[in-house]
Amino acid sequence: MRTIDCDYLVLGSGIAGLMSALHLSRHGRVLVVTKKERAESNTNYAQGGIACVMDSDDSFSQHVADTLDAGAGLCHEDVVRDIISNGPAEIAELEQFGLLFSSRSTANGTVYDLGREGGHSQRRVLHAGDITGRAVEKTLLAQAQSNPNVSVLDHSMVIDLITTGWLADRASRTGNGPVPPPDGNRCVGAYVLDEVTAEIFAIRASATILATGGGGKVYLYTSNPDIATGDGVAMAWRAGLPIKNMEFIQFHPTILHHPKAKSFLISEAVRGEGAILVDAAGKPFMDQIDPRGSLAPRDIVARAIDREMKLSGAPCVYLDIRKHPADFLINRFPNIYAKCLSLGIDMAKDLIPVVPAAHYFCGGVEATVDGRTAMPGLYACGEVACTGLHGANRLASNSLLEALVCAALMADHLAEVPRSVVRTVAIPEWEYGSAVPSDESIVLEHNWNEVRTCMWDYVGIVRSNKRLERAARRIRNLREEIRQYYLDYLVTPDILELRNIADVGELIIRSALMRKESRGLHYTLDYPDRDDVNCLHDTVIRDEPGGK
Repeated sequence: MRTIDCDYLVLGSGIAGLMSALHLSRHGRVLVVTKKERAESNTNYAQGGIACVMDSDDSFSQHVADTLDAGAGLCHEDVVRDIISNGPAEIAELEQFGLLFSSRSTANGTVYDLGREGGHSQRRVLHAGDITGRAVEKTLLAQAQSNPNVSVLDHSMVIDLITTGWLADRASRTGNGPVPPPDGNRCVGAYVLDEVTAEIFAIRASATILATGGGGKVYLYTSNPDIATGDGVAMAWRAGLPIKNMEFIQFHPTILHHPKAKSFLISEAVRGEGAILVDAAGKPFMDQIDPRGSLAPRDIVARAIDREMKLSGAPCVYLDIRKHPADFLINRFPNIYAKCLSLGIDMAKDLIPVVPAAHYFCGGVEATVDGRTAMPGLYACGEVACTGLHGANRLASNSLLEALVCAALMADHLAEVPRSVVRTVAIPEWEYGSAVPSDESIVLEHNWNEVRTCMWDYVGIVRSNKRLERAARRIRNLREEIRQYYLDYLVTPDILELRNIADVGELIIRSALMRKESRGLHYTLDYPDRDDVNCLHDTVIRDEPGGK
């Protein structure tokens, strides 16, 4: 079996992964592994922008207050202050890399064209038109590809992390291979599947960084691309890492509802420019629910839309931004305007049909702001990590900010950590056992659809004990079937992704059952009120589900 050595192994090529790689390249050799094309990531689809204090009328304290308010009591205030105060320096670094944010001319010169989104008290969202994520991804990829200390491996999917604890257990169980040095359980790399050749190989690294993003594909309807299958969270859980706050899944309120539009997001910035949510008759309905109206935080807006659709029986609600002329909309939202127009919707004249869909994981692998997890040698950054910034509900556009800042802080920390000599750790050949090529791929498709439908029907925007318990039984049975399939047949990307979404589904369900209240993104009919006496704490799952 081929084994590749590097100083730093980064899993994922979105903003968290690429910024981690660029910072770490100053301290050693970095290998970035991504399971599809290197530009394919959640970052690439982010429209809104990066929330950061960049205006004299704004302040860190106001941004902190907005974040704490959206997070519904579960944000870690020290983490919030740390990330927000470090934001401007990381924006400056992005600009040094060549990223151009949208600007406008004033009597006092050129200034940032700052947007405003739900939950923000000020205009503080930096953007590059309405394709900010794509601009960030393009800029960072160009930097990575020109950096001699950064290599990028496409079409390579990580199967599982390799830890010294697992290696010792395997050596003891089989009697084969040397036992790794007894210096405690640590991560030493990962097993990887080449999606083109089907080769399984190992990567050995002093530090492994999870930057795998979120898992919107756990749900039937999502704004996320197909690659978002919760891989990092699932791998970390299988390796025994604590997983935190997985009940808090953010459903973006406004995904374009059209049979020819798959997962197309109508950015919250559209509401920031004055769009209001209306029913099929054109009647606004948000003002009677929250004084902030259509710019209330996402948890409130998503639940309001869900309620409106259920009461009316309508398949969607609508955004109305007809107050602005076409030239304004084309200039501010060129990508969204063009997409809508291609489907026969003129934003300047027509209502835009929208529905909520799974968008962002506020929970994930428990990690500090500088990426440290409970396991030496393993770090987590970006959406895969739960640092305490988002609490029970992410404030819009804080996610890219978190990825930028945490990547930099993690690199600063690792620069002070002596590189472990992991090359002395022998990594055994991948165990194929009696696995054979699959002739039952239809089973994968059925299980894939069943997991996602189950999660959407029973673990969505509005939950109940009955729905969650029903989901728990179904996911438990599905995970047993999937595990047996995984053992019986040669691994493929499809079975790896299916195993991961099922594992993540169980984590979400278990976390939701543990929270006996409604808070932020978790709303249950059985406990409709917030309980600060008994439930003002994070939800942490620490058990290991049984290894590989």
